Amino acid sequence: MKNNSNAPDVLTVPAIADSENADQKVIAGDPGLRGKRVGMVVFSSYPADPRPRRAAEALLKEGMHVDYLCEADEKSPRRERIGNLEVIRLPITHFRGSKFSYAYQYSSFITMSASILAWRSLRKRYDLIYIHNMPDILVCSALVPKMLGAKVVLDQHDPMPELMMTIFGMAEDSSAVRVMRMLEKWSIARADRVVAVNLVCKRIFAARSCPPEKIGVVMNAPDGAIFPYRAARSYTVKSNPSTDPFVIMYHGSIVERNGLDLAVEALAKVHKTVPSAELRIYGRSTTFLEQVMGHVKKLGLEQNVRYLGPKRLEELVHEIERCDVGVIPNQRNAFTDINTPTRIFEYLALGKPVIAPRTVGIQDYFDTESLFYFDSGDASELADRILEVHASPARTLDVAERGQRVYLEHTWDQERQTLVNLVSGLLKGERLQ
Repeated sequence: MKNNSNAPDVLTVPAIADSENADQKVIAGDPGLRGKRVGMVVFSSYPADPRPRRAAEALLKEGMHVDYLCEADEKSPRRERIGNLEVIRLPITHFRGSKFSYAYQYSSFITMSASILAWRSLRKRYDLIYIHNMPDILVCSALVPKMLGAKVVLDQHDPMPELMMTIFGMAEDSSAVRVMRMLEKWSIARADRVVAVNLVCKRIFAARSCPPEKIGVVMNAPDGAIFPYRAARSYTVKSNPSTDPFVIMYHGSIVERNGLDLAVEALAKVHKTVPSAELRIYGRSTTFLEQVMGHVKKLGLEQNVRYLGPKRLEELVHEIERCDVGVIPNQRNAFTDINTPTRIFEYLALGKPVIAPRTVGIQDYFDTESLFYFDSGDASELADRILEVHASPARTLDVAERGQRVYLEHTWDQERQTLVNLVSGLLKGERLQ
């Protein structure tokens, strides 16, 4: 296996090279964070966005006080206090649009969050400002607290140049992408510590923006309280595998880069051999979904493709338990090549095999025996892997178990402790080791 982190209990896999994993071996011991004040800034809503919510919960669990600045939503109060957490919802709502609309939203949100943190710092200083990108320059919100002694963490959920190249079809050498790289470097320089979501992102940031010793890795692992571990062998074998529905599951953002259209093309090929094959889709409706479902109708697959809408995470657990295989049908692009989708771990937590693209962001953690791989954007190879899962239940079970071993090295309990230790070491003036 190529995978590593702090291994949990029973199942283990060999570690990757120490040089790649130095960020995971952070300072151990008592974090000593009780009573410290944190200002957290995220351009998304609370509690819907899981990564910043869980980061806040991790710090709250250590006795810290968190002021959580986020965007507004229609259903929640502008200010809300829950124990040591104060949620401050700014009157800016995020929406997809042109590059200029993104710029307007970002600049308005930064101005408001910077003003609030500056005013609160003058009244009572913060110990830590924790910024979640996007955008990178949200770190501007921390300038006044930093001048007054606060440490700054910049949590890089996504590398902005790669994501913008993918969303807007920008060329790597375009002026807009060059500007985003400069802003990334400038923003990272303003932070005392950078948090990346996987090893390949750490390598990217280290190559173009800062020394590797400044970067820690905290992965987007699913919450074990919502996705409880279930052994792959715990499921009942189907009584009539040739006639029972063979359920292929897709869940997540329904956007072009995530390749739902590719899954439909693969299903059209699989259906010729396995007429009972069924693709179930979960996520918020988008214009792209409407295009895909139009193509489903042209292919005559209306009875084999079911769009079941958005689901809460707790509901997704039951849907995953009812599927036969989870697919990550990504198209090939600058962003999906480096991404490590959390959905992989969600399927594996519940004992389901996963078909995923053969990309560096995934292969840093999973070898060829722990996932079923296909080349990004290749519907024919994706169809071949689906047919392999259907035809080889014994091998499928073995691959799912090997994948679960990787998952057990990256449970949220372990990733959470890595984050807590990273913050504790930063406030004590210690270096990542």
